[in-house]
Amino acid sequence: GLFSYPKRHLKKLVKEGEYVEALEFGKRLESRFTDDSDFMFIMGSIYYILEDSKKAIPYFERSLSINNNDVETLTLKTNAHLALQQKTEAIECCKKILQIQPDNYEAHGLLEKLESL
Repeated sequence: GLFSYPKRHLKKLVKEGEYVEALEFGKRLESRFTDDSDFMFIMGSIYYILEDSKKAIPYFERSLSINNNDVETLTLKTNAHLALQQKTEAIECCKKILQIQPDNYEAHGLLEKLESL
């Protein structure tokens, strides 16, 4: 089962909090899933959880290049930019979220806060 459903195993590792193991497993799978937005989101999320926003962002960008209407990915990408103190990029992400979900309360609040700084 592990080899026929590698993404399921990756998600299980993440769910169990085995982030370092999940990251190593994911790196071995990456070449097979370069066009899978969900896989790229998971990998970016692992890096984000491990507080490596710099490595997380390219995965979020790859995920968004495949599925550019994913608010969850945009939200994590926003948070990664904030962690790196990249205000301009975070503002861009908030604006993209609001294009997709004009009533997104969190994005509105954050955008207002960032633009007032």
